[in-house]
Amino acid sequence: MICYAGDWYGCKEVPFEERYRLIKQAGFDGVYAWWNEEGMDDYRAQPEMIRGLGLYIENIHAETGGSNYFWEDTADGAATFKYYLDLIGECAEAEIPLFVIHMGIGAGCLPPVSDVSVTRLRSMIDKAERSGVNIAIENQCAPDKNERAMEILEMFGSQRLGMCYDSGHGNVLHSNGTGRKMLKRFGHRLTALHLHDNDGSGDRHRLPFDGSIDWPTLMRQIEELGYKGPTTLEMGGEYPDLTAEEFLGIAFERAKKLDDLRKRQ
Repeated sequence: MICYAGDWYGCKEVPFEERYRLIKQAGFDGVYAWWNEEGMDDYRAQPEMIRGLGLYIENIHAETGGSNYFWEDTADGAATFKYYLDLIGECAEAEIPLFVIHMGIGAGCLPPVSDVSVTRLRSMIDKAERSGVNIAIENQCAPDKNERAMEILEMFGSQRLGMCYDSGHGNVLHSNGTGRKMLKRFGHRLTALHLHDNDGSGDRHRLPFDGSIDWPTLMRQIEELGYKGPTTLEMGGEYPDLTAEEFLGIAFERAKKLDDLRKRQ
């Protein structure tokens, strides 16, 4: 199965229903949905819209802006926790099997893990287990965010808690040798992919094979880990000379190449 990020960074001006229609038209089997009000007031209406177009909903991507607050014993921290907790229920209600979460974002240092944050995480995992929903923690461009993600994965061994591997984030850290550290350590808990490329200098979300990632090696590693989920692209907006249809057509062909690399293993 080949999927695409419904948020579609490069086409913010395109209404959501048209985005999904074009994604389907390009050949993709499914999407993940961005779960906030950016560009769509009633973002909870997305599942019906997506399925009505014949697309599969792979997962939901949680809002990232408040993820640093999660660790704080503050009103903002409590609000972020409530958003995550509610999201588990919304996934269950909409029959969406998984959501992707960041353990932090940006370059600033995270507050330390506290009793409050551990209690919040335990409550989220307990609800996920009761609801039959999976949570996937995504690797980041910042080493400290990855260390926090690995700390949480080590702390909680629930089968409902896994990881999402973002290839672009991993490539940014390739030069210091930590880019695939989380994948190597917790790849047996891999439940989602965000595939895109860059030259290692920044998180640019370019098409696969337009950067410096060694795709045959990465896709072999992913397949050897036993990952059975979709091959999912998460693209950016660095192709202004292409129409939406042209861009998505190329994206689908690149995604098929990645999927074929998995099948060759």
